[in-house]
Amino acid sequence: MWSDLRVVPPLPSAPLSRRAVLRSSAVVAGTTVFAAATARPAAAAPVMFAHGVASGDPLPDAVILWTRVTPTPDAIPGSGIGPDTPVAWEIARDKDFREIVASGSVTASATSDHTVKIDATGLDPATAYFYRFTAAGAVSATGRTHTAPAPGASLDRLRFGVVSCANWEGGFFGAYRHLAARGDLFAIVHLGDYLYEYAAGEYPVSVGTEVRRHEPAHEIVSPADYRIRHGQYKTDPDLQALHAQLPWIVVWDDHEAANDAYNGGAENHDPATEGDWAQRKAASVQAYTEWMPVRMDGSRLYRRLRFGDLAELSMLDLRSYRTEQARPGADWRTLDDDSRTITGAEQMAWLTAGLTSSPTRWQLVGNSVMIAPLLLPPLDERTTGALTELLGIPSMGVPFSTDQWDGYPVDRQRLLDAITTAGKRNVVFLTGDIHTSWGMDIPADAAAYPGAGTVATEFVVPSVTSANIDEMLGVPPRSASPSIENLMQSTNRHVHYVELDSHGYGVLDVERGTVQMDWFHLANKADPATGVRRATGLRVADGSARVEPAPPLD
Repeated sequence: MWSDLRVVPPLPSAPLSRRAVLRSSAVVAGTTVFAAATARPAAAAPVMFAHGVASGDPLPDAVILWTRVTPTPDAIPGSGIGPDTPVAWEIARDKDFREIVASGSVTASATSDHTVKIDATGLDPATAYFYRFTAAGAVSATGRTHTAPAPGASLDRLRFGVVSCANWEGGFFGAYRHLAARGDLFAIVHLGDYLYEYAAGEYPVSVGTEVRRHEPAHEIVSPADYRIRHGQYKTDPDLQALHAQLPWIVVWDDHEAANDAYNGGAENHDPATEGDWAQRKAASVQAYTEWMPVRMDGSRLYRRLRFGDLAELSMLDLRSYRTEQARPGADWRTLDDDSRTITGAEQMAWLTAGLTSSPTRWQLVGNSVMIAPLLLPPLDERTTGALTELLGIPSMGVPFSTDQWDGYPVDRQRLLDAITTAGKRNVVFLTGDIHTSWGMDIPADAAAYPGAGTVATEFVVPSVTSANIDEMLGVPPRSASPSIENLMQSTNRHVHYVELDSHGYGVLDVERGTVQMDWFHLANKADPATGVRRATGLRVADGSARVEPAPPLD
């Protein structure tokens, strides 16, 4: 599917049944541990790799490799106990490890929750590799990963799986299973809400779909809490399989710390009962850094990856630097204040400089919250300014959500103006967060669309399991949502596709002439063997910044 990159068929599925895996996942609660399934005989040593393996952030010459070792049965995630344990790693060109190209050893300790992260360097570009870990006679599952094409290398095509919003209690991770079964993907782009911070039973799910409970049972606040929750999620067999199959490129949204987070707090954080926000945020960052296959610069998560001459991918952090969200109604007029920011000044400068100077054909942006305007309705401030001031509403119109870029319209305009001034026409935003499926033009002026032109494109993927419109309203699927969808599209004409009820994932195909997103929706997220169907596809042509319907990807 991509130039010069050797395609390797998917690794075989682990032979453990889901029931056995779920029963064994009590490791997180401190009762037992289980060995990762491999093709090799089980090790006699008590050391185990119960949380699988993962890779991420592929560069032309390097990739992050990750695992967690359980050195003793009681050294469970978040326990803070367990001996220092030497862990060897190796990466090879073949799955039998006859052609090892790099290896080494590190010590896993309780200080990092016995997680292991290796930045394996000195690799060849556009190459498939296999990797594994060993400790005290135990051998991890074998992972497969890729390096990126060399800078400037001519590349005709690249294909990504795109996901967001996976709530453990909301259902099984069938989206991950279906993505792992594909043989045409280069990497997985995860746009945030990899896990959820709520106490067991607090977040809404469909009736009958709460198939498993969060651990710890209380809301996660401390470093140990976040480590336990990360550990629980990484016992899921579909999550483990997808991590082992492909490199991931991840960014956090809010639930990795707390709902509707901003630079000084969060909607779901009470200092009176949950302590200092800075300490809680630091705890979440610490656990995320330990447990995710991501290359970070301290606490800085935003970064950029390049794939030959075809595409650059800028991954944004839209939670750490933003101004507190405006309250609907009471704070609407403050949305027009140019001091409000969703990116922070430093990240905005980095983003605009990168997009406007990019030498690649396409500029992709991993964007955790919707950037296209969603207003009820869009207004032209040149003609309605007096009315909006009288009514006390924002000059652009009433936003559907102030947690999205609509709550920070000045920052959005800065970014869109920079893209327009630079003459860039191939900017595509990939978005998660809102648990629903959308395909949109990003208009130069929503009130004057389409006449005023378009600046960029946005594709929003649905949640893996997290509650969407029908579940939040407690109504049957496709009962209330069609009327809401019609309202959204009739008042926001730049919205070409919206579906508010289904769960699933996206597949993004990047070619020189087009970028296309296909949406895939699960039949039943509560069914561990759920089927999936292609819902629709949209594409944008080179230089057009306008989406159009597309046939299924080959």
